[in-house]
Amino acid sequence: MFNTIKEMFGFGAQEDYSQLIKNGATIIDVRTKSEFESGHIQGAMNIPLDALSLQISKLKKDKPIITCCASGMRSASAKNILINCGFEQVYNGGGWHSLQNKIQYI
Repeated sequence: MFNTIKEMFGFGAQEDYSQLIKNGATIIDVRTKSEFESGHIQGAMNIPLDALSLQISKLKKDKPIITCCASGMRSASAKNILINCGFEQVYNGGGWHSLQNKIQYI
């Protein structure tokens, strides 16, 4: 059960986020618009958590999705929303600063 909780909040098995990006993953930043505008990962799409259900049609179910926010809490919630909506390849990237450090663009 502890491992499930760790994975839910992005502290489980480490994903190769760079490889996910190479495979066409979309980064969804679920912070508010003003938080996003103050800094974000280049190429990330801003869909605030409270609007995710309304904008879910913008996302492709056949591509990996990486969620991120400020600390990993909202991105964990976003991951669960997406999984409950039938998305299968969803990864909680945690806080956007730490995710940015894990991604190595080519």
